[in-house]
Amino acid sequence: MSSSVSRRRFLEAAGAVAAASVAASAAGRSPARAAVAPVGESARPFDFGQVRLTASRWADNQNRTLAYLRFVDVDRLLYNFRANHGLSTGGAAPNGGWDAPTFPFRTHVQGHFLTAWAQAYAVTGDSTCRDKANHMVAELAKCQANNPAVGFGSGYLSGFPESEFDALEARTLSNGNVPYYVIHKTMTGLLDVWRLLGNTQARDVLLNLAAWVDRRTGRLSSRQMQAMLETEFGGMNAVLTDLYLQTGDARWLTAARRFDHAAVFDPLAADQDRLNGLHANTQVPKWIGAAREYKATGDTRYRDIAVNAWNICVDAHTYVIGGNSQAEHFRPPNAIAGYLTRDTCESCNTFNMLKLTRELFTLDPDRADLFDFYERAWLNHVIGQQNPADGHGHVTYFTPLNPGGRRGVGPAWGGGTWSTDYDSFWCCQGTGLEMHTGLMDSVYFHSGTTLIVNMFVPSVLDWSQRGITVTQTTSYPVGDTTTLRVTGDAGGTWAMRIRIPSWTSGAAISVNGVAQNVTAAPGGYAALTRSWTSGDTVTVRLPMRVIMRAANDNADVAAVTYGPVVLSGNYGNTALGSLPSLDTSSITRTGGGSLAFTATADGATVELGPFYDAHGHNYTVYWNIGRAGGTVRLVNAGSGLVLGIQDMSTADGARALQWYDSGTADHDWEIVDDGDAVRLRNAHSGKVLGVQDMSTADGATVLQWSDNGTADHRWTLLDQGDGTYKIRNVHSGKLLGIQDDSTAVGAFAVQDSDDGGADNRWRIVRNG
Repeated sequence: MSSSVSRRRFLEAAGAVAAASVAASAAGRSPARAAVAPVGESARPFDFGQVRLTASRWADNQNRTLAYLRFVDVDRLLYNFRANHGLSTGGAAPNGGWDAPTFPFRTHVQGHFLTAWAQAYAVTGDSTCRDKANHMVAELAKCQANNPAVGFGSGYLSGFPESEFDALEARTLSNGNVPYYVIHKTMTGLLDVWRLLGNTQARDVLLNLAAWVDRRTGRLSSRQMQAMLETEFGGMNAVLTDLYLQTGDARWLTAARRFDHAAVFDPLAADQDRLNGLHANTQVPKWIGAAREYKATGDTRYRDIAVNAWNICVDAHTYVIGGNSQAEHFRPPNAIAGYLTRDTCESCNTFNMLKLTRELFTLDPDRADLFDFYERAWLNHVIGQQNPADGHGHVTYFTPLNPGGRRGVGPAWGGGTWSTDYDSFWCCQGTGLEMHTGLMDSVYFHSGTTLIVNMFVPSVLDWSQRGITVTQTTSYPVGDTTTLRVTGDAGGTWAMRIRIPSWTSGAAISVNGVAQNVTAAPGGYAALTRSWTSGDTVTVRLPMRVIMRAANDNADVAAVTYGPVVLSGNYGNTALGSLPSLDTSSITRTGGGSLAFTATADGATVELGPFYDAHGHNYTVYWNIGRAGGTVRLVNAGSGLVLGIQDMSTADGARALQWYDSGTADHDWEIVDDGDAVRLRNAHSGKVLGVQDMSTADGATVLQWSDNGTADHRWTLLDQGDGTYKIRNVHSGKLLGIQDDSTAVGAFAVQDSDDGGADNRWRIVRNG
């Protein structure tokens, strides 16, 4: 959420109110089916209700949210709608926080409730959630029907006057409202109630509201529309495209494309990162919309926008836990260590990035990196977002990553405070409702008769269309093994594709205890094609190890991961003024039945555990690992020789060679932070390591150069998790390696493609 007026001012002005409760009921109906087949989809998720979580840490999150959805008073949520549309509020108390009667974008959260109730019913069959959704829809229909009495246009539906849109179009809106953002939430909630519950009244209310949007925007010029899009509008392009796909009515696709924001889409179509300074969650829903518009039109520009946006955000703007943004905004590319604050990782952003990831995976199900990211964000950010000590599963807005950070503590909403039953209703509380009623939605996908297993979560898949049930049993990520038992009419010969995460090495797969000779390379999929019999059990083992994940902008700052899990240090109630200095060689697992580790930091022992369970204490996620500063030797992992300069030359163009350790400064290097990369400066000559003629060819000679400001002397250090690093040239993308794997003194250090051998891996050994 973004506005010209600070959220904090509005929230701090919002008062608390007392609670009330009411019961409502209505009959559920059959789910609605889409009318238009999406373009380009190679894989599909299973429907809600076909996958359910079984007892686990993850199911506990779902059940806490379910308890809140059953508890919340629908009439309190209807208060602002009824008041705005001239109906009696029925004695219900108003809400506080972002749904208070004076808050500018009140009624943004009700659409999230509609979606969450519909998902909860589809997943669990909970009739209370179904009835609450249907009751709210019936009352919203009454509000919409009363528009003539209050002077609103046909179909309008909101908690604030339609005149807010007059001001928005005239660019005179100054109260901090983001009207289309609110409309988007309402439309999406109505669409989900229609699709998941089969509620045709939700369809009618939605179509009336969509028609109002079409009329309102259809009268604007392109210039007026683009100016209006400078104000946050959520995923209006996404929901209107979904309405087209649902109905087949091209009117809604035309309306959707009016919300294509050129100032954001044009750079992304050209694969340019211009995110710095933009309000982060204003952008991500637009990217989701672009993916949906590609599926509706086949226009590859939309696909490129979505793919480029994902790549840029994940590669250059994402913290180790999978979240992005600081103080709700994108910062410069790769600015991570420089922005470890209390207001990092807005939860909405991660929720929406997961939605975008799902969309892209359906288009390219061979991209295992999509679900490597999904798992990282789902496990480390989303699961830990919820307060496990709260029976209603309340959540944080931000996830602090400052040293000594703590979830649930801070002023107002800005420091990680927990949401409440009736006095917060932030955007992240709304997306949290959807997230924790949909935790199972990406565990499995299907592509024709092929089953794709993307997540390792205790769950049951009912592939009813084929008469197959798949039961997944696992203690993952505490353990490294999961089993998948296939029962029912196993359906003859078909393939099961299992994601092999990029962080593992030596993955193994067996069926009924027999090892399978299948390719299980990290960062890909292992395919099991066989004639299945009911009772067949697949066992997947994904060995885990500790890997240090350096911040993009500072190789001296890193996080500790074990398999997919980010580990954080438990500092109890101790305040931290700076990042602790961690001895990475001291990290030791202390219990096989839990992810418990110890390490030495600042000379003292500290306990480490999964960040998703870092509740009730101060923590640190990032550490000072003491690699930068002073000088280091670069020791080749293949030959054991150290990188040095021929004849200790101080001239530009001196050849970089391997040398035995002579004890002189010719082989001593300073690692100089250079934003998103490092420079390797020779301690004797003062020159930096570069590539002759900026060559991009394999075998290019590595030389010393004066610092000419180009990328030929800039290098990224890629932690291999075993104490070695690959050193990649920023300009060419090639790795620093040794010609012909030579072990001779004087062998040229050359750029090589990654052959998987030790010749392009280096140990960074601190001098002194």
